Amino acid sequence: MKQKYLSEVIYQIFALIIVVIVVHAIYVAVIRPNADIIQQQQTLQQEADEDYVPDRSMYIVLRDFEQETCIILFFWALSIIGMKTVRTMRERSLLDRELLQVSDGTSILPEDTRHFARPVQALPEKERGFLLPRAILAGLHRFGTTRDVQDVSATVRDICDNESERLESELAIVRYIAWAIPSIGFLGTVRGIGTALGQAHQAVTGDILGVTVSLGVAFNSTFVALVTSIVLMFLLYQLSLVQDRLVMDSQTYCDDHLIRYLQVPGRSTPQVGNNEAVQPA
Repeated sequence: MKQKYLSEVIYQIFALIIVVIVVHAIYVAVIRPNADIIQQQQTLQQEADEDYVPDRSMYIVLRDFEQETCIILFFWALSIIGMKTVRTMRERSLLDRELLQVSDGTSILPEDTRHFARPVQALPEKERGFLLPRAILAGLHRFGTTRDVQDVSATVRDICDNESERLESELAIVRYIAWAIPSIGFLGTVRGIGTALGQAHQAVTGDILGVTVSLGVAFNSTFVALVTSIVLMFLLYQLSLVQDRLVMDSQTYCDDHLIRYLQVPGRSTPQVGNNEAVQPA
């Protein structure tokens, strides 16, 4: 488990470094040079024709440092979401496999728990760390120890609850990025408005170019920040939904493939339904 967390931290650090290098290279080589050329052309056309209305260029919208920072954070968060989505899909693939070879009409007795645990224990080490194998092994071990079906149900439910909380906490960095992006955009707005006010004396003399450029910085940074934040929040909630479904489906799998087959000699098996499934956060 510690190795898993360490690998995630290393992945996030290298993902951030790669995103910074790639995005900054694109800005230096493509976006800012084109933005400067377009800005110069629009300035010349405005000087030649007072009625000229410049077209809105994406190069100019994206060229400032606040927008670059927002895009870097967006793609960094996107890489984290992608990693967690792939891992969740791998865990979901176990739901389509018969990890417990139990046929209808067969019961699992406390003495049989080791036998039924062997196929799960034979899984690759990486897959044994997934939620479903951990829940099954914990349930079988609990049943062999306590000989109580209700204890097994409670154990499976607790593991699923803990997994749900863990998955929720691991999304904290993405939620922080989703909060930070609009904040950076508003910082660009403050910077642009402040610069525009500092050039107000030029506007009084008739030169409004500096004021308009500064106001463009203000509104462009907010525009880019809000758009990227909206897209990021949508992807974040989709990931959260997929993870919640994984937890609920894993508990349902344990109910249908494990708990319903448990039997203690001399006792009737309590009815354990899916009404105890983990509710999404």
